[in-house]
Amino acid sequence: MAVQQTTVNPDLAVERQNATFNAEELTYFLYNGPEWTKRKRYLQNLAIQGVAKLKLKQYATLSREEQYESGLQKGAYAITMVKKLGLKSPAERMLFTEAVNPHEATGFNLHNSMFTDTINRLASDEQKEKWLPLVQSFRMVGTYAQTELGHGTFLRGLETTATYDPQTKEFILNSPTISSIKYWPGGLGKTANCCVVMAQLISNGQNHGMQSFMVQIRDYDTHEPLPGVTVGDIGNKFGYAGIDNGFLRLNNVRIPRENMLMRYAKASVLENGTFVHPKSDRLVYGTMTMVRSAIVHDAGRGLAKAATIAVRYSAVRKQSEIQPGAGEVKVLDFQTQQQKVLPQVAAAYALMFTGRNVLAFYMQVTSQIEKGALEELPQLHALSAGLKAVSSWDATNGIEACRLACGGHGYSQASGIPKIYVDVCPSCTYEGENTVMTLQTARYLIKCYNQLRQGEQLPSLIRFLQSPLEGRSSLDNQLELQELLAAFEHRARRMVHEVGQKLQTAAEEGKKSHEAWNSNSVELSAAAVAFAQAYIVKVFTDTVSRMEGKVKAVMTSLCQLYALDGIIRYLGDFMKDGYISSEQAVLLQSQLLTLLAELRPNAVALVDAFDFPDAVLDSALGRWDGNVYEALYDYSLRSKLNEKQVLDAYHKYQRPFMESQWKNCPQAAVTSRL
Repeated sequence: MAVQQTTVNPDLAVERQNATFNAEELTYFLYNGPEWTKRKRYLQNLAIQGVAKLKLKQYATLSREEQYESGLQKGAYAITMVKKLGLKSPAERMLFTEAVNPHEATGFNLHNSMFTDTINRLASDEQKEKWLPLVQSFRMVGTYAQTELGHGTFLRGLETTATYDPQTKEFILNSPTISSIKYWPGGLGKTANCCVVMAQLISNGQNHGMQSFMVQIRDYDTHEPLPGVTVGDIGNKFGYAGIDNGFLRLNNVRIPRENMLMRYAKASVLENGTFVHPKSDRLVYGTMTMVRSAIVHDAGRGLAKAATIAVRYSAVRKQSEIQPGAGEVKVLDFQTQQQKVLPQVAAAYALMFTGRNVLAFYMQVTSQIEKGALEELPQLHALSAGLKAVSSWDATNGIEACRLACGGHGYSQASGIPKIYVDVCPSCTYEGENTVMTLQTARYLIKCYNQLRQGEQLPSLIRFLQSPLEGRSSLDNQLELQELLAAFEHRARRMVHEVGQKLQTAAEEGKKSHEAWNSNSVELSAAAVAFAQAYIVKVFTDTVSRMEGKVKAVMTSLCQLYALDGIIRYLGDFMKDGYISSEQAVLLQSQLLTLLAELRPNAVALVDAFDFPDAVLDSALGRWDGNVYEALYDYSLRSKLNEKQVLDAYHKYQRPFMESQWKNCPQAAVTSRL
């Protein structure tokens, strides 16, 4: 029988009473005021109650096949309810769907995101008029097929071909090699009947590069693969058990000329095979830019959940003594534990604020693109690529740090952290492998560096490169936010200038540009990371400046902690040219420990402000009421292995093995029971 507990753990209650600010006020700031917060909670509770009526089994106890089925059931429920409730805003849809499927991917995921978004952004008005009703009614269930067995981030290396046949006015799609098989698209394995395929356009004997094509792969009624289509699931993965990542092999699959997405290519391929170039090749990759922007926010939200679990558990878990003979204390009272979890709380806020910022920038640039203005597209591409890399790396490492901070219980699925980890960590590689992303950002930074050398004015995003390299930090124990930001911008500026000068020197020495780039790629990647980190600190400081009262005071300290943690982790970068002195380095390390003590009373309130319902955390350790041991015991009682006291495996394998071993034992004649 499950253990019932209704009262809040007194240790957690004390933590909330001792906070120096009202967590609800910070929640209002995060969710744009009391009314929107109320709306958020209403939608989440509605979703949670609806899922409860489905009476689904505990996710971790299901087989991979059952998790896929559960995902489809929950996904269908979420989509149905989103339509029924008339939820139009992306934020409302995200909150409702997240409460239905907390870190449980479904076969419909890419249909609702990349597939639909690609049609909206790359299809012509006529194509949208034809396809969107089918997409919205789920006659067409789609995914986005770009990655291949042999190529991922390097789009020019993709091998799938779409050859135009002017006689029939069709494209013929082929997977000419084993490495050209589409591999990894979510929903492709068993769910989708259509997909947007990225392929090399070949017309009149010329290769015109990557273009997008709408390809039907399964019969709309029978769901059987169409002729020339070989498609299936790629098998078990590190996580994402509920989603059918798939493979797709195409053999002379013909589609109408009108199935090439034609918005930005205007007439695209004319009937005679003439290709009309788009205004900008980058417009074809707009969907990836959107997803990379969203990854930043999602990474922050995933880290926020893990931090909530780790902090709440640390506030109720007692272990060892600080004062001999005084009894066990909360592990959160240990400075070492504070150092593990509090920087993750700070990073979660930093990434969530930055995610919101870059998504707003994405919407702004998209609006300009609609009007034909492409000037800010390179900035968006560079920023979203760099932030995607840094945020996914930081969130993945931070979630693991939170798991370790939970000790042995963190290893259990009951903690909720493993599910978060396997949901977030793939973002380090999907939609662009992170090192490649940083090098894309670096390419833009070097372009700006060269413009600066030629006396040109830089875009607003990069204008800090124009500041002098000379000077020293004014940081002292006040930890002024602008001084912390100045340190990050100086570091990024110096690193860009240094590697830019190396490339310039290599060019003057006659080295080929690609050789110079590769031989300096480690420093180029590091410079891009420094740029992205400076941007995150800027967003955090700007956000804190808009806060008021006690919330502003505690969030200022949290912002200081985030910046100091970054400086100390990369201390060599900040001290390399003497910008930060050794005396300042000692001071900053001391101030970080002071901040840990200062933030300690507010740790639980800071994670409470994220306002995650228990059902969304799905964690025995992170419960709002803090009754973790009762929850862990309940979780263990629901294990499938406990459905029978003596398992068939005992009779099949264990008992025969024991008997065979006992038979050869000298004491086998002893029959008395020990």
